[in-house]
Amino acid sequence: MKIDQEKSDFLDEMLNHWREEQLLSEADVQRLRASYEAKSFDWRRLAQYSFWIAMACGVISLGALLIDKKVLDYMERFFDASDLMISLLSALAAGFLYYFAFKRKTTKSHKVFSNEAMVFSGVMLTANAIAYLGKAIDKGSGHFSLLILASVFIYGVLAYIFKSRLIWAFVLISLGAWFGTETGYLSRWNWYFLGMNYPLRFVFFGLLITGSSFFISRHKQLGIFFQTNYICGMIYLFVSLWLLSIFGNFASLEEWYNVRQLNLFYWALLSAGICILSIYIGLKRRDDIAREFGLTFLFINLYTRYFEYFWDSWHKAVFFCVLAASFWLIGRRAEKIWNLEFLKK
Repeated sequence: MKIDQEKSDFLDEMLNHWREEQLLSEADVQRLRASYEAKSFDWRRLAQYSFWIAMACGVISLGALLIDKKVLDYMERFFDASDLMISLLSALAAGFLYYFAFKRKTTKSHKVFSNEAMVFSGVMLTANAIAYLGKAIDKGSGHFSLLILASVFIYGVLAYIFKSRLIWAFVLISLGAWFGTETGYLSRWNWYFLGMNYPLRFVFFGLLITGSSFFISRHKQLGIFFQTNYICGMIYLFVSLWLLSIFGNFASLEEWYNVRQLNLFYWALLSAGICILSIYIGLKRRDDIAREFGLTFLFINLYTRYFEYFWDSWHKAVFFCVLAASFWLIGRRAEKIWNLEFLKK
């Protein structure tokens, strides 16, 4: 069996450990070690990263096209096509890609990354179709969040039909974009909506998405989207809490500049408290996602507070010396866990 070098190293360490603990004989170790072989080069990872880079470049290319008026004017003259025609052509191209990609999933399911790249291209063309449809029917109201809401339903139907986690991720991204723009529109693009700035609004939005994950998990046909929904909800929640701990519930940067960071300490306590609660729930319920998000953002919060409170008051040599020592201690602890010393204890 050919496996990645990282997995091979891990198995080697485990076999050596079991031999030292006399759980396996030398003959057993050699027999098991002969059953796998490290790959000389990880082509799967190269394929994955290559398709990611290709998709990222495609998004940048589309974005550059949409903001370049000269290119758009030239294309419109060249094709002599209205906004509605461009929308229709984009929708037809997206439909073709969806059909071709999901047909390949049944016949060539082993080509995971190229199939997902086609789905992603279809998603981008769908977004382009919706954007040009909005330009075609625009009456100058500025209520473009309705178009984003339309994309939520379109992606939702596509994700349900094709059982695609990738498209479901775009459902949640579009839903977040709609929530931000709709609350901005309702507040006439003021910073506050019902007394909340954007980070505080998205804390509640993240809680709603995270909570909806458990409803989805009980639904037979939507259960496939549970993990994607859960992770996206946690990202919305913890990133918003982290931003809230930095900026507080202020309406503008000018107001924030005039306030000392110590005055925002209660927001930092709230963020750290939810991180600790997430760690506790993760440990109690054996929920790896909750535990990892809690740990990761607790460290991010602690280091953010360190930079806020000591960057100006400490000499930079002392500041970076303490920073280096803290990372050294974390590295030492991680090294001990990796070497499985906790099992020996």
